[in-house]
Amino acid sequence: MISKVPAQEAFVYITLPDQLEPVTAGRFVISEDRHGVSLGRFVYGKSYLERVDAVAIDPVELKLATGTFETTAMNGVFGALRDSGPDYWGRRVIERHAGKARLGELDYLLYAPDDRAGALGFGLNQTPPAPKRDFNKTLDLEKLQQVADVIMREEELPATPSHAQIEDLLLMGTSMGGARPKAVVEDESGLWIAKFNRADDAWNNARIEHAMLVLARACGLKAAESKVVDVGGRDVLLVKRFDRKKVRGGYHRARMISALTLLRAEDGQRSRERWSYVALAEELRRVSAEPSKDAAELFGRMVFNALISNTDDHPRNHALIAKDKDWRLSPAYDLTPTAPISIERRDLAMICGDMGRFANAQNLLSQSARFLIVPEEAKSIIDAMERTIKAAWYKTARAEGVSEHDCAAMAGAFAYEGFRSESR
Repeated sequence: MISKVPAQEAFVYITLPDQLEPVTAGRFVISEDRHGVSLGRFVYGKSYLERVDAVAIDPVELKLATGTFETTAMNGVFGALRDSGPDYWGRRVIERHAGKARLGELDYLLYAPDDRAGALGFGLNQTPPAPKRDFNKTLDLEKLQQVADVIMREEELPATPSHAQIEDLLLMGTSMGGARPKAVVEDESGLWIAKFNRADDAWNNARIEHAMLVLARACGLKAAESKVVDVGGRDVLLVKRFDRKKVRGGYHRARMISALTLLRAEDGQRSRERWSYVALAEELRRVSAEPSKDAAELFGRMVFNALISNTDDHPRNHALIAKDKDWRLSPAYDLTPTAPISIERRDLAMICGDMGRFANAQNLLSQSARFLIVPEEAKSIIDAMERTIKAAWYKTARAEGVSEHDCAAMAGAFAYEGFRSESR
C-alpha cells in the first residue's frame, strides 16, 4: 500500500478585467489517495463570489459557483490552472533553479513568474502580492539569449553573477509555446515573447514563423503581431502578447485558456482522439460571445495549417481569451511549416473532417457545417486561401528576410500535391 502524501495547497489569485491589482479567487488543493491517484480540489472564496465584478476562471470546469470542484485529470490540476503554469521550456528552467529533476504540479505553478499567460497567479498567502512592475527590456535580449544557449547545451551557469542570471531565466517561464527557448521582454509599446533560434534548427525559425504570421494576415486571418530583431548577429522573433494591454500604471490582463482545456483533453497520446477542430468548433459555439465569427475564423486557420503543412497545430497552439466577461478565440500564434516528407498525405495534429487528420481539401469540407459555414462558402474560403498561399508565400518569406536556401527547403510545404487528391 502506498502511504498518503500530505496535501499541497495554494491560493489562486486573479486580476479582474480593467484592474491592475490581483484579488484572491479561491483555494486549490492537491492530495493523493492510498492508490497514488492525485485529486485536485478548488473552491471559490465566499468574498470573491460576493463581488459584483467576479468572473469565472474558465467557462468549462471552474464556472462561477459555490461548492467544491474536483478533478483527477492531469495529475489533479484543472486545465485553466495548468494553462497558467510553465510549458516544457519553463519547467526545464524551473527544475534547474530548484535543483530537482522532478517537482510536484503545484510546485511548477508556485515557481512560475508573474509574467505567466492569462490573468491568474498562485501563492501561499491568502493576500496576493503586488503585481510585478519590472520586466526584462529588449536591450537585455543578448544576455537572455546567451543564458538560453547555456540551458540548451545543458551546461552549468557561470558562477557569477549567478543569482541575477537565474532571475533572468525565470522570466522565460510562459505557458504557451512548447519547447522553444523564450523570454518575456518589454518595450515602450508593451510586452513581447522573445523566441530564440536553436542551434539544431533546420532553418531560421524566427524569420519563418514571423513570415507565416504575416502570410496568415494576408489570408484574412487574425494573427498575433510579430517582428524579428537582430541580437548579436542572430535573429530573435518577438511576438506581441495579446493577453496584456499596457495602460498607465501597469497592465490589464486577459484570462486565457488553451483549446486543450476547452476540449477537456490532455497532452499525451491517450488523449489524442479528443484533439479535434470539429469538436473545438462545437465548444466555441457554446462559449464564445460571437460563435459564428470565431467558428469561421477557426475553419480558416484549419485550412491555413493544412496548406502550409503546419503539423504542430496541437490544442495548446490554439487559445481563448477574455478581456472582459466574454470569451473569444485568441489571435493565431505558433504557425510554422513542417519540412515536407510525403507528397501524397500529410496529417494535422487535430482531427479536421470525416477522414480524420488528413490535411486535404475534401476532408476539410466534409464537416464545414459544424463551423457554421455552408459548403459553397467553405469551398470558396479554401480556393481563395490556396490561391493566396501559392501566389504569396515565397514573396512574403523573402520580404521578411527568409533566405533563398530556407525558401527552397520549405517550398514543398505549401499547397502540397495531396491537398487536392480525391478520396477513393
